[in-house]
Amino acid sequence: MIFVGEGALLWRAVQHTVDSGLPVDLVCGPAPAARAARPDVDFRAVEDIDSVAAELVAASSDGVVWSINNRMIFGAPVLSTGLRVLNIHHGPLPGYRGLPEVALVYAMLNGERAFAATLHQVDEGIDTGPTLTSDSYPIGPDEPYHVVLRRGLATCHGLFERCLPIVAADPSWPGDPTQAPAPDAGAYFGRKALARLPQHRDHPAFARATDLGFLAGYFPELAAALG
Repeated sequence: MIFVGEGALLWRAVQHTVDSGLPVDLVCGPAPAARAARPDVDFRAVEDIDSVAAELVAASSDGVVWSINNRMIFGAPVLSTGLRVLNIHHGPLPGYRGLPEVALVYAMLNGERAFAATLHQVDEGIDTGPTLTSDSYPIGPDEPYHVVLRRGLATCHGLFERCLPIVAADPSWPGDPTQAPAPDAGAYFGRKALARLPQHRDHPAFARATDLGFLAGYFPELAAALG
């Protein structure tokens, strides 16, 4: 298996895979991610995942690429190789596509009482590929953003742990048969949505939905937008 991404979620997934006795063929991520690289796995620093498409094919032992906490976009150079790219997205799809940290703010402003981690197959859109399965979690009516986000990240890792042995046994796994068909409606929460956040300061849930707490340092763009 190949892993692409960065941060604690990525390396927890790599650790769990190793602990499960499954092969980690290669880990790819931006150069700063190298600081957390393990000595027992191959790491490739890269800013454009499409630029190493041939390397991914050569390294892969099972045709599976996991995208975890990854902001690089997979395009035709990778997706046309036959590799199956699976992404753990923090958010229910297609309702909350885009930057998870931004989408969660809007979900709380929208009064959502639940959010989700979703496993989907990557296509050439952004968070538009077929959904395989998802795990939901509650949003308490008085909980601040940083509490909800931590629960969401734990749910993302739990979803990976649940799906890893399934995908290892069947790399072409079509998904959970109980997964309800996704509605056509959905919204994309990217940098334009991030820039619009200050317009919602009068919303009664704004303070709670933007209380980054100790996580402010992990999301500098979001913190800066909230000013």
